[in-house]
Amino acid sequence: MRIQFKPAFALALAATFFAAAFSSRAEDPTPLTRVHAHNDYEHKHPLFDALNQGFCSVEADINLVDGKLLVAHNLRDVNPKLTLQSLYLEPLRQRIKQNGGRVYKNGPECTLLIDFKTPAETMYPVLRGALKEYADIISVFRDGKKETNAIVVVLTGDYSRKMLEADSVRYATGDGKIKDLDTNPPANLVPWISENWSALFKWSTTNSLPDDQLQKFRDIVRRAHEQGRLVRFWGSPDRPTFWKFLLDEKVDLVNTDHLPEFREFYEKYPH
Repeated sequence: MRIQFKPAFALALAATFFAAAFSSRAEDPTPLTRVHAHNDYEHKHPLFDALNQGFCSVEADINLVDGKLLVAHNLRDVNPKLTLQSLYLEPLRQRIKQNGGRVYKNGPECTLLIDFKTPAETMYPVLRGALKEYADIISVFRDGKKETNAIVVVLTGDYSRKMLEADSVRYATGDGKIKDLDTNPPANLVPWISENWSALFKWSTTNSLPDDQLQKFRDIVRRAHEQGRLVRFWGSPDRPTFWKFLLDEKVDLVNTDHLPEFREFYEKYPH
């Protein structure tokens, strides 16, 4: 059964086209490697608002509809013109060409986190084909060995690790859960540990954790780092006191919806 698309949203399309004006800046901001733009596509100018603040990690939720990879949190919100390619992959390719092979001139490898909202059995083959077309900017894994490029793709949500692992040539990696710290899969297959903060911990009104929870939290971070993985918590408090706590505790990626506010905070954070 085919889905009948709703008419294109004028405001969303206007934002997309307007974003092109941000794709070339006279001077890039300093890259911020310890923050992640959660649900980046919900900002006024997807991708570009994050890049203008120096973010090195952005998130896109995707749905497979009539063979297209459409960016939206829910299936009811999809727009056939807002594809993974048009909102992220193609603008990134153009920017990387302009910047001599990096998202930021002489900058680090950046991350595109792709959240599966459609079952992997149908979506992964389509996504893999799309990513392959952008192998000129994406880090590729051949027989387990990484060829670093401007962008590394990390899959999350309903992705299939078995399907990912079965590829002798991969154009993506996958995020993991705390239980993966017990099985220790290859770090270049599962480079992240992403967990729901609110399901694990209670951040009290005094901006602290009970001693037993603090020890559990620190053990997660320590074990992940010992295995060469980054740590990110979602569903967490999104305010400066919590950002500071995470950074102080060596969490690799602060999950936030507040792009300029985090930038302002980080410029004052001692590091």
